[in-house]
Amino acid sequence: MSFRDHFSSHSSSYSEYRPGYPKELFVYLKSLLPNGTTVWDCGTGTGQAAVSLGEVFDKVIATDPSANQIANAEPHKNVEYRVCKAEESTLGNHEADLITVAQAFHWFDFEPFYKEAARVGKKNGVLAIWGYGLHRITPEIDALIGKLYGEIAGSYWPPERRYVEEKYATIPFPFEEISPPTFSMQEEWTVEQVLGYLRTWSSVQKYIQKNESDPVLLVETEIAKAWGDVSTRLVEWPLFFKIGRLSG
Repeated sequence: MSFRDHFSSHSSSYSEYRPGYPKELFVYLKSLLPNGTTVWDCGTGTGQAAVSLGEVFDKVIATDPSANQIANAEPHKNVEYRVCKAEESTLGNHEADLITVAQAFHWFDFEPFYKEAARVGKKNGVLAIWGYGLHRITPEIDALIGKLYGEIAGSYWPPERRYVEEKYATIPFPFEEISPPTFSMQEEWTVEQVLGYLRTWSSVQKYIQKNESDPVLLVETEIAKAWGDVSTRLVEWPLFFKIGRLSG
């Protein structure tokens, strides 16, 4: 494949176990473009952000280079899904008021994408990029998940993962930056949902492919024990951002 594809092989589980972004985030993005109608959501995956954008904007064009991801995307009346690369989209010149990239920018070729964003974005439009790293549950559970992340599956993370660990701070961003409020994703999840989410990690999938064994099993019993007798726990992912105004 001509793009870095780490998710097509498990698109259905990716769709099932990925957390949802807070509604307040999309209300905030709309406030930056009160008269804006059209969004291009790049690297949409299975549409986690696109569907929420469709609740506050009239039209969302959601693209991903993986046909399998798009096939598993959640439908919405205001969302049109397309299979294409972010760096070579099928959108017209100056078609989008808002361009969004949710937890995908680290897979892009930065400079070609910025050139495409300048072509597709409207004058004084907004480019909003965000991501998230490790989630928080309790210190004991977090330590076990940290062991999976680093000690067990650490060598299986793609090199682009470092941008997430750095919260996109080292990524070049040639636009006038906008500082957003603080946002985080929060889910009330069972231990089974957390374990399912861990299995969507690209490092875990690569480990399974190479070793024909599931690394989550190495911490599953300990996580279940640390979880205790409660049915659900609050899981939180702080979000980090790069938001900028597109020049004319």
